[in-house]
Amino acid sequence: MFKTRLISGIVLMAITIALMVNGGVPLFWVITAISVIGLFELYRAVGMEKTLPAVVGYLSSIVIDILILDNYYEYLLMWLIASLMVLMACYVIAYPKYNSEQMTMLFFGLIYVTVMLSFVFKVRFVQNGILYVWLIFIGAWGSDTCAYCVGKLLGKHKLPSKLSPNKTIEGCLGGIIGAALIGFLFALAFFKNTDYWWQFAVIGAISSVISQIGDLTASAIKRNHEIKDYGNLIPGHGGILDRFDSIIFIAPIVFYLVSFFGL
Repeated sequence: MFKTRLISGIVLMAITIALMVNGGVPLFWVITAISVIGLFELYRAVGMEKTLPAVVGYLSSIVIDILILDNYYEYLLMWLIASLMVLMACYVIAYPKYNSEQMTMLFFGLIYVTVMLSFVFKVRFVQNGILYVWLIFIGAWGSDTCAYCVGKLLGKHKLPSKLSPNKTIEGCLGGIIGAALIGFLFALAFFKNTDYWWQFAVIGAISSVISQIGDLTASAIKRNHEIKDYGNLIPGHGGILDRFDSIIFIAPIVFYLVSFFGL
């Protein structure tokens, strides 16, 4: 199991590095594909993945990414409202085939998965985005690794949350401090301006907190629907949402923090 997880992790990291360095159209279409697959996994949790309303969600997700890529933000809200109306029409026409929880999840997925994940290529496409985009992964995977190691070595006090009984307070703090340190070292390696050093450390720390909230959110949804993993697409890691649950939350935060600090 560990060997499979390790190999999958290395392959995933290699693909991530190639996409982030290259950027452009390949990154856009990979993010778009990940969004659609993520929606499929989320919709499957409520038994809606192969329904007509789900198809509306998949198509809407692709259009949303295209609108964001081309900076047609004035049409984004309009499209989201139109998507909601179409979903509600499907709900009414097919009633009582689907329940309100299922239909709510369909629309929620467009925000939770598609819109939030689109911030990965929004960060990548800003000036110096080839460097800033790594803050997303520092806050997600870097934080997760640090939290795991510190938790294993020093973890004694369990989190009060019932969502993840193996997580400890020491592990969570280790993730925050570790992400801040990695952010600082990353800035130290690529920027001479000392302001970047503490700003990257702050972004790393905040991202770690958000990452852990994202992870627990995904756990809450899975527990509510009595599933262990969203899927098995990535050997040893589960589904797309199991691996990208933290990135979904962090990407918008990094984008706005980069803007806030004027980087």
